[in-house]
Amino acid sequence: MSRSPQKKYLDGLLTPEGAPEQDEREDAQRPPTPVGSALLTRANTLERIGSGELKQVAQVRLDPKRCRIWPGNGRNYAALNYDRCKDLIDSMIAEGGQKVPALVRKLKNDPDHDYEVIYGSRRHWATSWLRANNYPEFVFLAEVRDLDDEAAFRLADLENRARQDITEFERAKNYAAALPMHYDGKQTKMAERLNISKSLLSKMIAFANVSDKIMVAFAVPGELSLRQGYSLAQAVSTPVAEARASRAAGVIVKENAAHVEAGKGALPTPSVLARLLSAASGETAAKADPRQVLYQGKPVVTVLDENRKGVRVQVHSGTGADLEAIVESLREALQGSSLGAVK
Repeated sequence: MSRSPQKKYLDGLLTPEGAPEQDEREDAQRPPTPVGSALLTRANTLERIGSGELKQVAQVRLDPKRCRIWPGNGRNYAALNYDRCKDLIDSMIAEGGQKVPALVRKLKNDPDHDYEVIYGSRRHWATSWLRANNYPEFVFLAEVRDLDDEAAFRLADLENRARQDITEFERAKNYAAALPMHYDGKQTKMAERLNISKSLLSKMIAFANVSDKIMVAFAVPGELSLRQGYSLAQAVSTPVAEARASRAAGVIVKENAAHVEAGKGALPTPSVLARLLSAASGETAAKADPRQVLYQGKPVVTVLDENRKGVRVQVHSGTGADLEAIVESLREALQGSSLGAVK
């Protein structure tokens, strides 16, 4: 088999001037010099790339400011913060930079950005934070590929499945957005392309479609598992049940605000879920834990029950609280109820 012009050119560069030419069989039998071996290997690779047998993937070192996040990215970039990225930031500092590249594609007609991040948004956020906090030499490492939106979505999905730091709710929302965009609203087609079961996809779409008026009751929606999210979706599948759960969510939102303002933290996710499920079913079950307002570590006011007719509270004696403290405790209890703020 004759050699390609590219190989002959490299052979010529490696042959000393004035040296006699050898036929191809002798050349093949003679071990190449280390430099020649490397160059000839490169020639083989270039030929395979040119023929389409291999695809060249370029790695680039980028300024994260010149990269925007692809709308189809599975992660809620706006929800990223130092706490969610601390482990990655610490790792990048210890290793002297980003080791695992993200995936980007080249942009056109965008004067503010050169690339779009398909996956690796947490790496992008961490690099941006580091550059703004005493590590200006850090760069955003990425592979560049030419992809259409559907291929980009599938690659991002595969990447995210292996990561525990992306929540079930984020993934469900991402699937729901991709369904009409890439798969004409056909769940069977989407499941086949993603190589997942139709049952799993159906549950995720249902979870993602729970009304925002209900999901707002959860201080951290990402704490919900797919099983919990799907059970909520089933519970609010009728207009009546959805309306009941929405009203309960409104009450919980006010309670969460009052708790946070008092420095107690928001209501735990399991308690919120139980209350929403109970409300959706029409049950009037009491809350898992009665809401209490404390004075010097002792309960002054306990909210015993709450419904459309009003709020029933108990004022405790023997707490050492004076009248002013009791009134203030009542005010705090009622601010988190359906009665709203009391002035």
